[in-house]
Amino acid sequence: MKKVIGIIEKADDGGFSIYTEELDGVFGYGLTESEAKNDFVEIIHEQAEYYKEKKGCYPDWYEKDIQVEYVYDLSGFFLAFPFINASAFAKEVGINESLMRKYKNRISFAGEKQMEVIKTGYNRLLSRMQSVRF
Repeated sequence: MKKVIGIIEKADDGGFSIYTEELDGVFGYGLTESEAKNDFVEIIHEQAEYYKEKKGCYPDWYEKDIQVEYVYDLSGFFLAFPFINASAFAKEVGINESLMRKYKNRISFAGEKQMEVIKTGYNRLLSRMQSVRF
């Protein structure tokens, strides 16, 4: 079974867009995350059908039961979880608050080293939160 990574990000109009680095020209959009996911999957199948019309066969990457694993970029993370304050999150993971707000709003983009700092801090936070019992 083929698996594709769908990256969820904040769209310019406040909705959600989803793209994949694995397949050219495949992206989805919706005002809600659910709409964007449905659109993304439809586009995958439409792109494969279009390819078949032009070339006579499906592309190598296509399987009818293709699975999508969704991940968030930083802007999508804050859009999907609006109750998480970007400044407080930045403090928690150990980066500049103003810079995190720029990442959130797609004004600036984190480099590899900065993403590693954010991921490490995020994982540390998750570990602490797993110990919470209600």
